[in-house]
Amino acid sequence: MPALSSFFQNKSILITGASSGIGEELAWQLSQLDARLTITARRRELLDALAQRISASGKPAPLVIPADVTCDDDLPHAVSECLRVYNRLDVVIANAGFGIVGSFQKLSLDDYRRQFETNVFGLLRTVYAALPAIENAHGNVVLIGSVAGWTASPGASPYAMSKFAVRALANAITPELALSGVKVTLISPGFVDSNIRRVDNQGHFHEAAREPMAPWLIVPTGKAVRQILRAIARGQREAIITGHGKLLVAVTRFTPWLLRFASRRIAAGRGGYRTEPHPQ
Repeated sequence: MPALSSFFQNKSILITGASSGIGEELAWQLSQLDARLTITARRRELLDALAQRISASGKPAPLVIPADVTCDDDLPHAVSECLRVYNRLDVVIANAGFGIVGSFQKLSLDDYRRQFETNVFGLLRTVYAALPAIENAHGNVVLIGSVAGWTASPGASPYAMSKFAVRALANAITPELALSGVKVTLISPGFVDSNIRRVDNQGHFHEAAREPMAPWLIVPTGKAVRQILRAIARGQREAIITGHGKLLVAVTRFTPWLLRFASRRIAAGRGGYRTEPHPQ
C-alpha cells in the first residue's frame, strides 16, 4: 500500500455510486490512503453512514453530495461542490450502474433505454461534468465497465450492450484525452461481491434477494478494489479484475467458438430469465 498512498494522498477524488459495493469500498480504501473524497449516490442515508464510518476511523469525513447520474444537473452540481471545497479534482471514478436481465423476447425497448440511461449516458454525464477540472489537474478518468463488455451471455443483453459501449468509449477517448494529459483507465470486473445482482430491472434494491452466483465465483470486494486502485495508480489503459474475468476475456479473444458453444448450451438449458430479482 505505500505506493498507493504516495499516489492517492491528498488527491481530490469524486466517486459516483458510492453508497454500496465497489463504490463504497473504493471510498473506504481511498479514505485510508488520505485522499480527499467527494462521494455521490441516490441514497443519502447510505452515504451519510459511510461518511460516519470513515470519520470514526480517524480520517476526514468525505464531502457527501446526493446525485442521480440520470439527472442532467446532478453531476455538474457535485463537481461544483467538490471544487468549492477542495479547489481541484484529480480523479473521477464513474462507478454508478446496474444490470437489466431477461430473455430478449421478454424485454422491451424501454428496458434497453433505461439500462443505457444509467450505464452509458450516466457515465457520460459524469465524465463531461468532471473533465474540465480533470484536464486542469492532468488527472485520471476511471470508467467502471465489466467483463460483460467483452463477452455477452444469454439473458443479459441490455447489460452487456451497455458495457460493450463503455469499452468502446474508453478505447476511443483514451488517445484523445491523452493529448491534454488525462489518463483513462477502464476497469472490467468479473463477479465481485456487490449489490448489483440485488437490484431489479427498475433499478430498485432488494436486500433480501438471493445471490444467483456460486459463492466460489464471488471475489471479495476489498480484494477487487485493491486491484482497481493499483491499476489507476499505474495509469493502466484497462484492468481485468478477478481471475475468472481474465479467463473469460482470454476465451473470448482466442477461442470464441468455445464461448459460443457454452452460450448455446446455457440458452437451451433455461426456460427463461428473471426480469425482477426474487427475494428469498
